[in-house]
Amino acid sequence: MAVPARKTSKAKKNKRRTHYKLTAPTISFDESLGDYRRSHRVSLKGYYKGRKVVDTKD
Repeated sequence: MAVPARKTSKAKKNKRRTHYKLTAPTISFDESLGDYRRSHRVSLKGYYKGRKVVDTKD
């Protein structure tokens, strides 16, 4: 039976099974504003779920 010659460090163990992947942000079209926005975030115009929540300088 094969036995490792030295102990594997925590840094080497933790990097062994990593699956770092970039994911595209989820963007949806908001019908009420007629603009694209990210899900679960305030739009650039200051609206969230159809209500004005942030005053913006326009």
